[in-house]
Amino acid sequence: MPTGWGRSVVTVGVFDGVHRGHQQLIARAVARGRERGLPAVLITFDPHPAELVRPGSHPARLTSLRRRAELVAELGIDAFCVLPFTAELSRTEAPEFAHEVLVERLHAAAVVVGRNFTFGHRAAGDVAMLARLGERFGFAVEGLDLISDDGVTFSSTYIRACIDAGDVLAATVALGRPHRVEGVVVHGDRRGRELGFPTANLAAAPFSALPADGIYAGRFAIGGVGSRSADAPRGVDARSADAPRGRLLAAAISVGTNPTFSGRVRSVEAYVLDVDEDFYGHEVGVDFAHRLRGQERFDDVEALIEQMHRDIARTRKLLAR
Repeated sequence: MPTGWGRSVVTVGVFDGVHRGHQQLIARAVARGRERGLPAVLITFDPHPAELVRPGSHPARLTSLRRRAELVAELGIDAFCVLPFTAELSRTEAPEFAHEVLVERLHAAAVVVGRNFTFGHRAAGDVAMLARLGERFGFAVEGLDLISDDGVTFSSTYIRACIDAGDVLAATVALGRPHRVEGVVVHGDRRGRELGFPTANLAAAPFSALPADGIYAGRFAIGGVGSRSADAPRGVDARSADAPRGRLLAAAISVGTNPTFSGRVRSVEAYVLDVDEDFYGHEVGVDFAHRLRGQERFDDVEALIEQMHRDIARTRKLLAR
């Protein structure tokens, strides 16, 4: 935490995805901060608390820490604070967490959370307890209802389920933008180039939420994705400083094992339309906008190429809308 910190308005949570429900909390925290002339501070945790409480259960990640920081900054958050979720922190009792983090470190004047917010050892603290602690320590508490649409409550768990099923349109509705997978472009087997469709092969960051196997229409983000991430595979030179900056390019995207060629390793490959560049070594993002079809095994290469032409034609039409 910064030293010499003045009073602030705080919102707390994992905020994976920065989805529409998160955006509501952030908007309220920012508004309360502006009303009081105070900075709006967001607290998140790394690694995901589930990984420490139940090792091996780390949920698929919707956004990297850096991506979260970028998104919340766009929403008006003044400071993005990451608390290492350690065994010691997991054993911290709720009143102690409120006093040490919210009061001693951030001098919270107000705290904005969701109605389902829990905190402290064994998640013993809830919004009602936080409000009582606020009265004791001198900060206001707002607990906001979760956003829902047509009976569906937007949550990171719901969005992960949509992505896992390949329903990227539903994920887009809940996120307020297409789901993005980030990583570094690495060398593949160059089979796409041999077929006339050179692809950028993405080494996705660990725990990334990958859509179900299939073919998708989307965008390829190169530049403006930031410098090398701590999530990038070790030993890969991201060289993003050399990349063209801030472009969002139309792309047909494949997720799967390439069954026509008896592939075994699951991969993410993007064919960037109308661009002939070598993106190797650059850190990029792939946005999933529409699912075209599931993964298929073709009897011969010619049939595969014909289908690829149809996929690209559909990609152009969908993205042109």
